[in-house]
Amino acid sequence: MFNFLKSKKVVFLYNTLSRKKEVFRPIKKGQVKFYQCGPTVYWTQHIGNMRAFVLSDFMRRSLSYLGYKVTFIRNYTDVGHLTSDSDVGEDKMEKAVKREGGSPKEIADKYTKIFESDTNDLNILEPDFKPRATEFVADIIDSVGILIKKGFAYPTDLAIYFDISKAKDYTKLSGQNLEENKSGAGNAEVEDKQKRNPADFALWFFKAGKHANALQFWPSPFTSSLVKNGEGFPGWHIECSVMVKKLLGNTIDIHMGGVEHIPVHHTNEIAQSEALNGVTFVNYWLHNEWLMADGGKISKSVGTAFSLSDLKEKSFNPLVLRYFFMQAHYRSKQNFTWEALEGARNGYEHLINQISVIASKAKQSSLLLSSRRRPGSISSSVIASETKQSIGHTDPTFKTKFSKIIGDDFGISQALALLQEVLKSDIPKENKLATIYDFDKVLGLDLQKAAELSENIPDEIIKLAEERKLARSDKNWSKSDELRDKIASLGYEIKDSSAGYEISKK
Repeated sequence: MFNFLKSKKVVFLYNTLSRKKEVFRPIKKGQVKFYQCGPTVYWTQHIGNMRAFVLSDFMRRSLSYLGYKVTFIRNYTDVGHLTSDSDVGEDKMEKAVKREGGSPKEIADKYTKIFESDTNDLNILEPDFKPRATEFVADIIDSVGILIKKGFAYPTDLAIYFDISKAKDYTKLSGQNLEENKSGAGNAEVEDKQKRNPADFALWFFKAGKHANALQFWPSPFTSSLVKNGEGFPGWHIECSVMVKKLLGNTIDIHMGGVEHIPVHHTNEIAQSEALNGVTFVNYWLHNEWLMADGGKISKSVGTAFSLSDLKEKSFNPLVLRYFFMQAHYRSKQNFTWEALEGARNGYEHLINQISVIASKAKQSSLLLSSRRRPGSISSSVIASETKQSIGHTDPTFKTKFSKIIGDDFGISQALALLQEVLKSDIPKENKLATIYDFDKVLGLDLQKAAELSENIPDEIIKLAEERKLARSDKNWSKSDELRDKIASLGYEIKDSSAGYEISKK
């Protein structure tokens, strides 16, 4: 018997930190600590944001499939993320309150609920933990205090800042010249003239200056001449570091986020975490590229910040979007157009049709064998039993190929291509089903459920289709046409395909 776990292949990951593909060596054998930067819950996430979460789901499923026990965290930012990642502008949650009214918590609850509905529709697995930043304010305050005591942070009248000049190799992730890494820092220097370095970033904002009327604030032991009791709120960057430390430990295996986080957010996470804990923060940094729209950046102002609900209003199954995302590697940009999404819908429906036909044939074969073993009528319980038996065994050769593909920096589009190879192969149809459903543990396209929900093709139609297939192989074109017309007269349409044929109700 083929034992896949005993023949586990080497996994390769492209590490942004080293800028090369590396052999994956987890901290603890067989286990993976995986953190992804989650959404700031002040607005409905557009499909570009959702692509990142589908891709991380594919990674998580892949690692689990390859035999690892994955602990996965995706957080919610519900305070402290300003309209610029470089500590400039207003808090995004407060911006939403001005737009909609209510309280920051009501805003966070509303958009968290929408986000979780979207992730459910896209068949994204629930995280093991999904912490909110506001739940960790006490831990954040403790960590900021430690950084001050260690000499890595200092106060001004407006904030507590991390001193980047004290960080070891501050730009090792971005690879930038420090001057190039000060995006947005010039404005921050003007706003707080007490900063030591323009690129120093805030760990704690006091309820002072532009934040004097902050809606979310907590007392702290930090001192400022402008506020009582050190009242304020945490900076965005420190939130992720503290949640990682609290839930996963000082060092984790994988941290994922968008490429836009490399120069500021993730660079700052590394600096403060390694200063705080004295050890490496993350061993493998994975970054997904952007989703474009009509060749340009997704933008609300030009009307391309489409949400999942926009797609559903146009009658697109959310799993069509998941299928679309799987057509490009996570480190490649992908361009969204409505035409491309329509193509993905055709591809997904074609795939479901192929599988449902194979499933119907397998069921028919199983029932035929059953009727031979049990002369007379067949009860519903027997039918159910034989339907289960119509799914065979996973093909070990294809399983090995699939494992190698997903183990090589998560080759998602190649995994989809291999699925078509399985469909075109000459392995028994029962084993095709088992292999396809096994792959779907990673793909997450709900293929078995979709095939079962697809209209059951009557045995009579399948029998006629098989007769037509035989006629075509014999080049008996007149009989082939006759059988096609008969199938059509019964309300079904048959189309020839690379896998043999597809049947659908007219």
